[in-house]
Amino acid sequence: MNRSQLSLFIKEEASKSGFSYCGIARARRLDEHEPRLTAWLNEGRHGQMKYMGNNFEKRLDPRLLVDGAKSVISVMLNYFPGPYPNNTSGDNTLLKNDRPLIIHDNKPVDKSQPKVSKYALGIDYHFVVKDKLFNIVNSIQEIAGNFNFRVFVDSAPVLDRAWAVEAGIGWIGKNSMLISRKNGSFYFLAEIICDLELEYDLPFGGSYCGDCSRCINACPTGAITNNKTLDANKCISYLTIELKDDIETAFNGKYDDWIFGCDICQDVCPWNKFSIQHLTKEFNASGQWTEWTTNDWNNLEKPLFNELFRKSPLQRAGFHKLKNNLNFVTLSK
Repeated sequence: MNRSQLSLFIKEEASKSGFSYCGIARARRLDEHEPRLTAWLNEGRHGQMKYMGNNFEKRLDPRLLVDGAKSVISVMLNYFPGPYPNNTSGDNTLLKNDRPLIIHDNKPVDKSQPKVSKYALGIDYHFVVKDKLFNIVNSIQEIAGNFNFRVFVDSAPVLDRAWAVEAGIGWIGKNSMLISRKNGSFYFLAEIICDLELEYDLPFGGSYCGDCSRCINACPTGAITNNKTLDANKCISYLTIELKDDIETAFNGKYDDWIFGCDICQDVCPWNKFSIQHLTKEFNASGQWTEWTTNDWNNLEKPLFNELFRKSPLQRAGFHKLKNNLNFVTLSK
């Protein structure tokens, strides 16, 4: 196989494995991202995520992660749980009293219920996506022989969104999410960095956010700034998962009933009106916990938490953090 044929084969295998998009970029140092990353870190916008400041050079240059790396294969896996039914508003958001409703399993959930981000409904994506990446690797090895590679699923110093742009998949929106013109932003990103020389896609050109500021205006804590910068210290997703300290009283009444993660900036994004339901069974919620009321969550005890969420992203926050989040949103109303 020549370079072009092998690249096409990889993309076909990615599609067979369930990935929605696959693009390939030449491995290089992302010099243009250094000033922005440096400023973001120096301003402390990464909060307590100290690991973001580690391995700075590796974060910019994948060739330091994989010896002899020549290519970065970027993939996207859809996790959108279902359509927004009966929505004619044009902004992909159901409304109740002029406030958005969140959809779980095709059913509108009133905002008075504790909410969990769409990406966390099923099995932890790290397991699911990594298995799919190794399926691709195994297929490549069958026709190309052994090669040097590593797979990355949000667990190493890789600028996932920057590489997706380099691979021509989409652009980074004002809410810092990677957006596809075809199907929005409800996607997991992952990479195979390898020493194969492949045919490279053109980087995605431009941004299609225009003068839209819905994500900025909708964020109840002001975490998104006008210069496309996300301040983790104010982000509900960070505050409900990564923050180890007590939540500041300045956020009273601003959590919008989120107890794990947050989808607000994506729910209001006009590009997400093109979102389609995922086909990955592992991302479906198991059991009826998505319909739990505040009382149901309050009555949750650790043994049941461990049983229900053993392979869930909710384990990242843990039982006590989740209960603290629940107490905070309940008491700050």
